[in-house]
Amino acid sequence: MEPELCPIPVAPDVLDAVAAGCHYMPHNVLGAHIGDGSVTIRTVHHLADAVDIVTVDASYPATHERGGVWYAVLPFEDIPDYRVRVTYGDQITTIDDPYRFLPTLGEMDTYLISEGRHENLWKVLGAHVKHYEGEMGTVKGVAFAVWAPNAQAVRVVGDFNYWDGSATAMRSLGASGVWELFVPGVKVGARYKFEIQGPGGNWFQKADPMARATEIPPATASVVTDYFHEWTDDEWMNNRALKSLHNGPMSIYELHVGSWKQGLGYRGLADELVPYLKEMGFTHVEFMPVAEHPFGGSWGYQVTSYYAPTARYGTPDDFRYLVDELHNAGIGVILDWVPAHFPKDEWALARFDGTPLYEDPDPLRGEHPDWGTYVFNFGRREVRNFLVANALYWLEDFHIDGLRVDAVASMLYLDYSRKDGQWRPNQYGGRENLEAIEFIQEANATAYRNHPGIVMIAEESTAWPGVTAPTSGGGLGFGMKWNMGWMNDTLRYLAEDPVNRRWHHGELTFSLVYAFSENYLLPLSHDEVVHGKGSLIAKMPGDDWQKLAGLRCLYAYQWSHPGKQLVFMGQEIAQGQEWNEAYSLDWWLTDNSGHAGVQRLVRRLNEIYTSSPAMWDDDYTGFEWIDASDGDHNLISYLRKGTNGHGDQEVLVCVANFAGNPHEGYRVGLPFGGEWEEILNTDDEEFGGSGVINLGSVIAENMPWNGRPTSVELRVPPLGALWLKPKR
Repeated sequence: MEPELCPIPVAPDVLDAVAAGCHYMPHNVLGAHIGDGSVTIRTVHHLADAVDIVTVDASYPATHERGGVWYAVLPFEDIPDYRVRVTYGDQITTIDDPYRFLPTLGEMDTYLISEGRHENLWKVLGAHVKHYEGEMGTVKGVAFAVWAPNAQAVRVVGDFNYWDGSATAMRSLGASGVWELFVPGVKVGARYKFEIQGPGGNWFQKADPMARATEIPPATASVVTDYFHEWTDDEWMNNRALKSLHNGPMSIYELHVGSWKQGLGYRGLADELVPYLKEMGFTHVEFMPVAEHPFGGSWGYQVTSYYAPTARYGTPDDFRYLVDELHNAGIGVILDWVPAHFPKDEWALARFDGTPLYEDPDPLRGEHPDWGTYVFNFGRREVRNFLVANALYWLEDFHIDGLRVDAVASMLYLDYSRKDGQWRPNQYGGRENLEAIEFIQEANATAYRNHPGIVMIAEESTAWPGVTAPTSGGGLGFGMKWNMGWMNDTLRYLAEDPVNRRWHHGELTFSLVYAFSENYLLPLSHDEVVHGKGSLIAKMPGDDWQKLAGLRCLYAYQWSHPGKQLVFMGQEIAQGQEWNEAYSLDWWLTDNSGHAGVQRLVRRLNEIYTSSPAMWDDDYTGFEWIDASDGDHNLISYLRKGTNGHGDQEVLVCVANFAGNPHEGYRVGLPFGGEWEEILNTDDEEFGGSGVINLGSVIAENMPWNGRPTSVELRVPPLGALWLKPKR
């Protein structure tokens, strides 16, 4: 008679914890374990009437042990491939056992996570479809992994287990703080969350911080997804790695996905936005944040799922398709990225494992008083890793060409929007956030190292030195910085009635004092047309004609000023209403000749700009004043210079008149004689102007002027700008 096979013993209190799904190492009990000449298999099935362990050759009845835990002892020396057959009344189902699989993260993964150096974090944390081959066939399911170092227990819940995680408790992977479980049978599209037991013993449900897809808000569950899109932009990506954006044209169209035209979604934008941008001649589009956010009115700047494109407009693959189509049309893609803060929604990152995990625990550093949000704990290496990897994720998985980093100043200064007594100095007694500076430098350096040809752009509103200086020299390492000073000074100047502008002439010219201290981008962004600020055209004084003329002159000045340029959607058609994300742009305005004229002007500006290397050189060698001091006429004139692809020097003369009257016979100094062609005049009737233009070519006279050897008399239009180019 063969001896009775006995199960490997487990203490009753451990069984109770496993049965309740609150044990930190359920795999130590559940699944298959080799004993003395046998294999003990335990599995959890509450309310089952019978459980059997099924192998290739036989079936073994299991015995109920305690609280829904069943066991069977198999006469094997090694662990066989097996399944679990469960009987509930007259219902019999055969399933796989989630506790028979090895961890889906390796030792190197957990080591890098602990060190804050896992640059591919999204590939190991979150939810990932996995396939395993076995003697009984292929097993398909999803591996779940989450970082929650202060949790007592973690369970994964979702559609696949009726949101009851007692039988899908995750195992702790030690000091890394990661919890992991492979759940067979889970498919793409399944909704899920993590159910976490905090240090105080209370349970709460959280969306996956690494979720790559979500439900459509206001629903808050994470969604299992996979990568199906096949990219067709190899030519773009290969060329991108060989080029520097600093030495080429960059004209950016900023866009809010949901309100350019309501109802389009990612694929609809691919059909309509791509040909529009190509026709208009923009080189890049910048999307306001597309990472998932619960409140549409935040425009994406209150992010809850940093790794998931918002489900409002389609799937992650739909967004990849949009980027792919833009690249195939020769248009680069920049994405707004928000690492400065995150909202307090209880189902998201806030107090994730029951403690201040992602946010700084110091109340004088951990909250933004202006926005009612939490500030990331930039001093914690795992949090920095979460954010740095997130930047790489968008650049790699979505082929994004650049990230515009929002609210950089709020990260740099400990006293940002705080009064005395509401902030804590750094270790040296200063106001600089040293940990945030290190994070920014790490994010920029890592992004450029991994993805040559991309650009990191700072929205930084102060005079912080070295924003675009290399990290090797102590700089922040950005490629470009928004020139907020230019924007504020220019709009303040233009708000003055033309008759008063002579007293504010310095506001127009001051930007050239510092224009080459950083690599600047000139922004006329969404921030200038919201919250009661009115539209851009509404900022212009005068009647409708004067407003349109002033806007045309502003654009010609912006396009010819050193630095790249950005305009917000609708500004190219002189949108009259303040932007509202709940409505589409007023496209009917293009039926009006004045607004259509502004649109034609922007198209012409891009056409000249992208074909004129003289406009691209953004160091001091590419700009010379002709006359910066003619405030009495509200007029400035300057040269733009560069070298074309054949090694030839190219020169453009730019004249901008911000007075309400024309200047006939206005003399402008030129660098050399000969014929000069007026290639742009914002007062051309084609653009809705009054027709004060210089027909044909003008001939430079040998009359020194403005310190130049030759000069020419011009018709300078009211509230207008003109560009001259030597006629070859």
